[in-house]
Amino acid sequence: MGNTIGITVFEGAEELDFVGPWEVFTASAGLLERAGADPDRVVLVAADTGPVRCGKGLRVLPDATFADHPALDVLLVPGGRGTRRGAEDPQLLGWIAATAARATWVTSVCTGSLLLFVSGVGKGRRLATHWGFEDQLAALGADVVRDARWVRDGNVVSSQGVSAGIDMSLWLVGQLHSPAHARATQRFMQYDPAPPYAADV
Repeated sequence: MGNTIGITVFEGAEELDFVGPWEVFTASAGLLERAGADPDRVVLVAADTGPVRCGKGLRVLPDATFADHPALDVLLVPGGRGTRRGAEDPQLLGWIAATAARATWVTSVCTGSLLLFVSGVGKGRRLATHWGFEDQLAALGADVVRDARWVRDGNVVSSQGVSAGIDMSLWLVGQLHSPAHARATQRFMQYDPAPPYAADV
């Protein structure tokens, strides 16, 4: 039986923070299914079923709500401007804490680490976040790692900003299945991030 991966979305979530991991996990699932293995299931989870407007205007429809989603093996929390409001939302924070307590892996991208920290899940853990938010997260008392695209502390895995979530998700696919399968997923996606910027003009 495959894993169930839940990605939470909220108003102001950064699009690539969750769409990048979504692509990784669903590409992985497709390759598994093609090979005759049980595929992982990926679901978008939000407070309700209404459209969610993300940070740059993309609107998405959740698959499930906080009240009716399937049991999650993996929880992913994206970042974006909406995390500042989310850090004061007891419903969202309570759901993250309760869901994290039952999940095998808890992950975040970008400033999603703020929600992990404020919910209590990330307290006492080493956390990565977007470079522009590192000082603010550290000022709250978090143990911020500043020199890694992603960092694992126990079952909590956090990544730096935006595209770093793809790297983290590929690593997690390697943990859920195998490094060889993660490499096959990366090849399928034609994801080759080095060098990060090759153009001179």
